[in-house]
Amino acid sequence: MRIKPVTFGKSEVVANPLGLGTNAVGGHNLFHALDDHAGKQLVDAAIANGINLLDTAYVYGLGHSEELIGEVIQHHHRPDLVIATKGAHDFSSGEEVINNDPAFLTAQVEASLRRLQTDYLDIYYIHFPDHDTPKAEAVGALQRLKEQGKIRAIGVSNFSLAQIKAANADGYVDVVEDEFSLLHQDHLTDGLLDYLHDHQISFVPYFPLASGLLTGKYDHLVEFPADDIRSQIADFKEPRFSQILAAVEQVRPIAAAHNATVTQVILAWYLQNPLISAVIPGAKRAQQVEANAQAMNVALSNAEYQTITAAFKGFQATRAGKSLKDPD
Repeated sequence: MRIKPVTFGKSEVVANPLGLGTNAVGGHNLFHALDDHAGKQLVDAAIANGINLLDTAYVYGLGHSEELIGEVIQHHHRPDLVIATKGAHDFSSGEEVINNDPAFLTAQVEASLRRLQTDYLDIYYIHFPDHDTPKAEAVGALQRLKEQGKIRAIGVSNFSLAQIKAANADGYVDVVEDEFSLLHQDHLTDGLLDYLHDHQISFVPYFPLASGLLTGKYDHLVEFPADDIRSQIADFKEPRFSQILAAVEQVRPIAAAHNATVTQVILAWYLQNPLISAVIPGAKRAQQVEANAQAMNVALSNAEYQTITAAFKGFQATRAGKSLKDPD
C-alpha cells in the first residue's frame, strides 16, 4: 500500500485514508433484498485489503448495520480498526425526528457501543443538525463522552458552515463529513474547506463516486425507469449528464496508463487531494471493496492529477436527489 495513514483532527485516531461506507451493510430500510451474510463478507473483505476505517450509522438499518459490523469485528484485532458511527435520528415518537439533545446523543452513543460490541468508538458524528439544540451543547455532550474514553474523536455530518462554527465554539470538533465529489464541489468556494483547514478539522466526503457516475459504467444509451431514483437526480438529466460523461472520458487514458479502472483513478484523486483526509465509498459486494482498495496503490503524477481537476472544474452540486440511498 502506497498511501500513508492519516490522523483525524486534533485526536489520536489514525486510519488508512480509503474507508468503507456501510449503508448497504444491513441498511434494509435503504436498499431492497440485502443479505446479511454478504454484508459481513463485504466488511471482512475491506479489512483483509487494508481498509480499516468502517463508517456506519444508526439509521443504516436502524442499528442493524452496526450489529453486523459488531459481529465481524469480534474476529479482528480491535485496535487495528477505526469504527465511525453516527446518530441523530429519533423514532421514539413513532415518526422520524432529528434530535441533537445532549441526553439523546449520550444514549445513542451507549446504544451504538452495545450494537457494535465494543467499549469505545473511534469517531462519533452528529449525523444531521436539528433546529433547536445549540450546537456547542450537543458537541459538549460528546466531549464528556470523549473524556470518559467512550469516543476518541468528535464529528459532525451534514452541517452548514455556520453550524460547524457554532459546533466548534470550544474547539472540540475533529472531523466533518459531508457530500463532496468531483461533481459536487461547492465546498471549494463556500468557505467550508478553508475553515476546516484553518482549525485543524479533518474532512471526509461521502458519495465520492456520485451514484456510480464517476465509475465510467454509464454511457448515452442508458435509460432509467420512472421508479428508479436516478431518474429524479439532476446529474442524470441533460445537458449535465452529457457533460459528466465527457469529463469521465478524460479519465480513461489515465486509467489505462496505470492498468487501473476509472473508479480506482477517481478514488486516487481524492486520496491525493490535500483538502481531503479520507474517503468512504460504499459497496454492495466484496469484489467491489477489493477493487476499490487497489486505489491506494495508484500514484497519479501531478500532470494526471491536474488533468482530472481540470476535466471536472466548475461542477457544482444540484441538490436534487441527495439521499442516504446512494449506492456509489
